[in-house]
Amino acid sequence: VQLQASGGGLVEPGGSLRLSCVASGITFTTYAVAWYRQAPGKQRELVAYSDVNSPANYADSVKGRFTISRENAKNTMYLQMNSLKPEDTAVYYCRASFFSWRVYWGQGTQVTVSS
Repeated sequence: VQLQASGGGLVEPGGSLRLSCVASGITFTTYAVAWYRQAPGKQRELVAYSDVNSPANYADSVKGRFTISRENAKNTMYLQMNSLKPEDTAVYYCRASFFSWRVYWGQGTQVTVSS
């Protein structure tokens, strides 16, 4: 099983980025998907979560700015991030889970919001 995240980078405040995470080795359509982030010196936190056939949930800090989505035909999840703020700077991790039985993480991609 492998989750490969990409799309991070340096962006100015107010800018946008789209993160991608390609999954292999799992039946992607049956897995819930999520994005987490971890800023320096802080704990990893949930950013967005989407279960199969359920509405997405977002951290209050990103509601209205971030959108989680998935493209099952490509075994890929996305995180569209708009109106980025310096406090969004973190390493972003994708996660795929099948209930609590099987949980897989991507390797992380750095997002830096700075002028």
